[in-house]
Amino acid sequence: MLVNCSGCRIPLQPPPAAESIRCAVCRAITHIAAAPYIHSSPYPPPSPYSHSSSYPSPSPYNHSPVGPPPQVFGRKRAVIIGITYRHSRNELKGCINDAKCIKYLLVNRFNFPETSILMLTEEERDPYRIPTKRNIRSAMDWLVMNCQPGDSLVFHYSGHGSRKRSYTGDEIDGYDETILPLDHQIHGKIVDNEINATIVRPLPPGVKLHAIIDSCHSGTLLDLPYLCRMGRNGVYGWEDHRPRNGIRKGTRGGEAICFSGCDDDQVSADTSALSKVTTTGAMTFAFIQAIERGQGTTYGNLLNAMRSIIRTSQSDFLAGGGIVTSLITMLLSGGSFGSGLTQEPQLSSNEPFHVYSKPFSL
Repeated sequence: MLVNCSGCRIPLQPPPAAESIRCAVCRAITHIAAAPYIHSSPYPPPSPYSHSSSYPSPSPYNHSPVGPPPQVFGRKRAVIIGITYRHSRNELKGCINDAKCIKYLLVNRFNFPETSILMLTEEERDPYRIPTKRNIRSAMDWLVMNCQPGDSLVFHYSGHGSRKRSYTGDEIDGYDETILPLDHQIHGKIVDNEINATIVRPLPPGVKLHAIIDSCHSGTLLDLPYLCRMGRNGVYGWEDHRPRNGIRKGTRGGEAICFSGCDDDQVSADTSALSKVTTTGAMTFAFIQAIERGQGTTYGNLLNAMRSIIRTSQSDFLAGGGIVTSLITMLLSGGSFGSGLTQEPQLSSNEPFHVYSKPFSL
């Protein structure tokens, strides 16, 4: 059960039978009234077509409730997470805008059924769709559950990211990358090792996963074995990130590809410099804009276009627009003007490939 803090209104998860809880953000004490249990499923309804009842072994990080998993729905499905950390000193402005625009893109450009998209933002009324650590973990489990050849999966995250020292020998730079759930100050961050174990390693042959990560220090957030190093002239090479200690970070035969907002040692902007109208994540905006302008024919073309859009954030590249640009224009929210963005979106994969000949598709 989640309760809203009496001070800052952030969702809190009290221990069982607790009568009150202190907020780690504003320190206010919230008293908890006894309430009857009401069951609410956080997942879309079962699919009319049947998947096999077998599914990969759960991630060792799984903290979902004991019992059989819910039925998944759709050959295309997505988890979209946008966290603004409202009423905190590290509040972001554009992350929920990012989530809404990615959903619009998936539904209208790539034919994802709305019933196959699980949205986690602070605006959701269902407590199971608030982007807490527990709910994000459950959503990642749902995304890959019972996946079969031909399935297309998307994981989008827009929010804070960070890094911490790794002592396991599985990181070339010595750091683990993390994402910050809404309740990270209470329940902690989610580390790249867990994300890899949950949504990458279980992927069987014929299943395709795309991750779109708009956060700081996100270059290798999925811990994929290969990172595409591309210069401004478009020349590229695949950098081997397989752990020297022999830990396996690839899939069970499926395909995992990640677009991330910046390199592991860079930060990602939450800015109005790109749309000129509302605040968005720079990487999410560049990803959508490149696709809408027809520059996403291959993975290499898309990555180059995203980087170009961010580098020329002062230019009026919105001329001509598109359906997503129109959507962004309709989203009215505040934000500070930013310029001179230095982040460079990254591309990583479970296997190297020719980025200028492989067609991009979701």
